[in-house]
Amino acid sequence: MTSFITYRREWSANPLREMLAGAVATFALIPEVIAFSFVAGVDPQVGLFASFVIGIVIAFTGGRPAMISAAAGSVALVVAPLVAAHGLPYLLAAGLLAGLIQIVFGLLRLGVLMRFVSKSVRTGFVNALAILIFAAQLPHILHGGWLNYAMIAAGLAVIYLVPRLTTAIPSPLICILVLTIGASVMNLPVLTIADLGHLPESLPVFSWLTVPLTLETLKIIAGPALAIAMVGLLESMMTASVVDDLTDTPSSKNRESTGLGIANVAASLFGGIAGCGMIGQTVSNVKYGGRGRLSTLFAGALLLVLMVLLKPWVSQVPVAALVAIMIMVSADTFDWSSLRSLVVHPKMSSVVMVATVIVTVLTANLALGVAVGVLLSGVFFTFKVARLLQVETTTDDAAGVLTYRVTGQVFFASADLFVDAFDIRDGEGLRVVIDLTQAHLWDITAVAALERVTQRFETHGIPVEVLGLNQASSTLIDSLGAAGEARTA
Repeated sequence: MTSFITYRREWSANPLREMLAGAVATFALIPEVIAFSFVAGVDPQVGLFASFVIGIVIAFTGGRPAMISAAAGSVALVVAPLVAAHGLPYLLAAGLLAGLIQIVFGLLRLGVLMRFVSKSVRTGFVNALAILIFAAQLPHILHGGWLNYAMIAAGLAVIYLVPRLTTAIPSPLICILVLTIGASVMNLPVLTIADLGHLPESLPVFSWLTVPLTLETLKIIAGPALAIAMVGLLESMMTASVVDDLTDTPSSKNRESTGLGIANVAASLFGGIAGCGMIGQTVSNVKYGGRGRLSTLFAGALLLVLMVLLKPWVSQVPVAALVAIMIMVSADTFDWSSLRSLVVHPKMSSVVMVATVIVTVLTANLALGVAVGVLLSGVFFTFKVARLLQVETTTDDAAGVLTYRVTGQVFFASADLFVDAFDIRDGEGLRVVIDLTQAHLWDITAVAALERVTQRFETHGIPVEVLGLNQASSTLIDSLGAAGEARTA
């Protein structure tokens, strides 16, 4: 019952606000989807059909309301070699297989892996994506002449000044209307959407795969399909996390994974490229009021209406208007406060954030950038925890006892520090006690280190006793059959 109420609430948000926000996201999608289609080596309608289908399907199946998903640049980069070598039919087969992998990922509830992505990595991801969004506009900015500069400047002026007068209609939509009407009335020689590529002339049609269903086909598409699935999942879940932060509401990463898989299966069967969450368009949608599933549904539906039914009008929209919108999206996406935080936050956190940005921007690979950030976060955290290990010694001459009190975590990264803290010479003529009351043994390396220490003392004829093992550490030692003298006191 609670789930039904939540689902109904996700659809019952302000309809007008949702549709207007979705419309802004749609216009922000058009130039990127067309550009990404060229990157992938397919006709623009393949990307546009995919974006329509994905938007419609994931509005119902996704786990993050107000999120915009479509044909994405990260996926385009992954599939380009497959398209060049084997053509569109194999791309559609790979997209379908990737969707099935994503469905399984969600059903196995592996969305929990997002917990391993630190705040620094998420910030780096967002900032890198903002830079890439802006970089994608540079060809349109730099090769258009003074008239193009003037159009972009006028578009930005409308976007940022109109909200001071009214917020009833999102300013990016007003920007598109003003610049389109102005260019048409004055017959200005500017680049339009029609100049970007062939737009669809009909509705997408369901079609089963045309590739042979053989083991050879599976060998060809398995690698690309896995790459599509992982990149798509990573970018979608990262985008969902960004929306969680922007709206202070939770989302289901597992449901988002399954929903994306269903959407990609559907897109492939309707002749479209696989896709994933689009952070720039999602931020734009949220910025202008999108909070529910209607904004996602309307964005997908409007895209098809614009591309097919309103094609003659949409074809005349100046690219400069769309560039102005994407510049605004880029500026809004970038976390400007993170620049000030670089000198305030711990150095390791800042290094992780900067490394994520640099790797992502240099490779244009969001998955690789996040992977590097997560790896660095893990390494830095390991070093930090390892340094917290402390071993203090006290000697009771009357009783002839040397006590080592261990505090902290003993695992693969701190095991050597643990071993080095024990000096055989200090225990000569005494009985050694190793007190692990304030310590925890985490893995086989820790158990081996304890066994190594005890054996070292015993080899030199020094009696040793291990005290204070907690239940988990004791169970680990017993299961490994090591450090036989170590028992919980």
